Amino acid sequence: MTTERISGWVGWIWFAAVMMVVDGVFNIIHGLTAIFNDQIFVDVRGWTLLFDLTGWGWIHVIIGILLIVVGIALGTGSGWARIVGVILVSINAIAQMMSIPFYPWWSLLAIVLDGFILYALIVHGEETQKVRL
Repeated sequence: MTTERISGWVGWIWFAAVMMVVDGVFNIIHGLTAIFNDQIFVDVRGWTLLFDLTGWGWIHVIIGILLIVVGIALGTGSGWARIVGVILVSINAIAQMMSIPFYPWWSLLAIVLDGFILYALIVHGEETQKVRL
């Protein structure tokens, strides 16, 4: 009989899974605000987006939903969620970077959070199989 040893680093995967869900909820809130109440956003002259504010909001909603789904899958120990999570979190960091001129503190906070999630997924991702929510 063999027992599989669970290291202390498995906590990083739990952290990544939970923070991906939280990040996804924040993205959905941010996106819905842009879709339904675009007067709340700051107008910064000289900066343009490739999309109008409604399109930008839908992008955040879609990324948010995907982050929640992948975060839950990661928490259940799914191996594919690690790879998809790295891709999604990277896309989210790029999207947040594009928001720096409009909301610098919020965007920088989201980018730092994405950096911690990426660290957990890339460095300690082999612990994914040992995680069960």
